[in-house]
Amino acid sequence: MLLLAGCGTQRALAPKPDPDEVRAQIVRLMPASASNRQGWATDIYAAFEAQGLDPSKENLCAVLAVAEQESTYQADPTVPGLARIAREEINRRAARLHVPGFLVSAALGLTSPTGKTYAQRLNSVRTERELSAVFDDFIGMAPLGQQLFGNFNPVRTGGPMQVSIAFAEKNARGYPYTVDGSIRREVFTRRGGLYFGTAHLLGYPASYTRSLYRFADFNAGWYASRNAAFQSAVSLASGVDLALDGDLIRYDTREAGTTERAVRQLGPRLGLSERAIRQALEEGDTLDFEETELYGQVYKLAEAKAGKALPRAILPGITLKSPKITRKLTTAWFAERVDERRRKCMLR
Repeated sequence: MLLLAGCGTQRALAPKPDPDEVRAQIVRLMPASASNRQGWATDIYAAFEAQGLDPSKENLCAVLAVAEQESTYQADPTVPGLARIAREEINRRAARLHVPGFLVSAALGLTSPTGKTYAQRLNSVRTERELSAVFDDFIGMAPLGQQLFGNFNPVRTGGPMQVSIAFAEKNARGYPYTVDGSIRREVFTRRGGLYFGTAHLLGYPASYTRSLYRFADFNAGWYASRNAAFQSAVSLASGVDLALDGDLIRYDTREAGTTERAVRQLGPRLGLSERAIRQALEEGDTLDFEETELYGQVYKLAEAKAGKALPRAILPGITLKSPKITRKLTTAWFAERVDERRRKCMLR
């Protein structure tokens, strides 16, 4: 007991890492080919410091690996064919709303606040930051802007870690910088993109033993890897085939989704009511889900049937879909690719 108390005290009194040493370490961990490594190190350290995260080599390499995968260390990376993607999005929305093409063309021919027409600006965009600015102006100024997009800017991710703008806006409290106009605009900066990307990657407690599953969660949502493993256990215990996507309940309605219905079939064997099952599944976006009776009982049934221990995390089976993606990619592909970059970073 005295030894344990001593270890606990030693941990509590461990000296805070020296900022200069941490920044120097980040520079060493980055590939030599990356430009302005000192600037990246400054912003990454600031993100860790503001969020009270441990700047361990593992954590630093995890952030660096995502940034390298998503942007090759570019604060505002270019997207091939972005102008075409933008025009196609506008045309899709116009067709859905039965807005004639000639009206769309007329609206895009209007002069924007920059002095150029919206069409000219769209034709020259190369980055999501530029495209987001065009849509913001178009929504606010053009007659058809509100009709086509309301207040919804279709650019939903951005910055060096391609973090969700909705996530950033929801988690803006504690942001350490003076906001330049909006959180959306901050995401497209190096400092903002790294701050919110780091929060999305490391800013939640998880019982994972490998960074691989955090990388999958970064792509598919918090706890997606754990929840996909739970779905696999439910499928084994119930005999119901399930998509292992990490979505335990439907958030667009109170109606039960396929996973919830499969768990309900196990209800009598679990000794749980439908209400209790629903309440437990609603904890699926928190670490507390692992402490629920449902979680433990499902694994007990599934492992008895399998005759062996089952994993508590697996890579979700999700195919990535986006106008920017031109080939078949999956969450597993993303996670494994980033994990390989993390491994190389650790070797450095």
